[in-house]
Amino acid sequence: MQGWLNSPLTPKGEADAARQGEILSGLDLDGFTYLCSPSGRTVQTAGIACGRIAESVCTDMRLREIGVGDWAGRLRDELPQGTGDDPYMAQYEMAPSGEGMAVLSARCQAFLADLNGPAVLITHGITSRVIRSIVVGPHALANPSIRGGQGCVYHLKGGVQNLLT
Repeated sequence: MQGWLNSPLTPKGEADAARQGEILSGLDLDGFTYLCSPSGRTVQTAGIACGRIAESVCTDMRLREIGVGDWAGRLRDELPQGTGDDPYMAQYEMAPSGEGMAVLSARCQAFLADLNGPAVLITHGITSRVIRSIVVGPHALANPSIRGGQGCVYHLKGGVQNLLT
């Protein structure tokens, strides 16, 4: 579990970011702002994906990944397993000194309330899930093919989520 720790992008992460840049360059993003998590891996993604289309990319702490407290840097397999419909997500609630989903949700809601127009957001998998569920509703996570985060570009507008490819 990485949480607020950092690591450089893998070759796959670099390829995903390049593909995100291709997708974004095909869109009309006139008037959009570009915002990303301050995490090094996210800033690196933003540089690859937005470097040719954005005049600048600003960081916002509220876009960082969920904090996993004492479990940062630990492998999921060595941690207690979560229960319920989604044991993977349940682990985030169990992490000692972790942020938890309610705090992450409040952080994302505050971020969204401060947006002043359309924006390209470069963030993390769990943070993306929370933002999408706030903007689109819980059904944004209902389709298993679009539950994940890394390497994806989502367009959210009018209560509708589209996975761009």
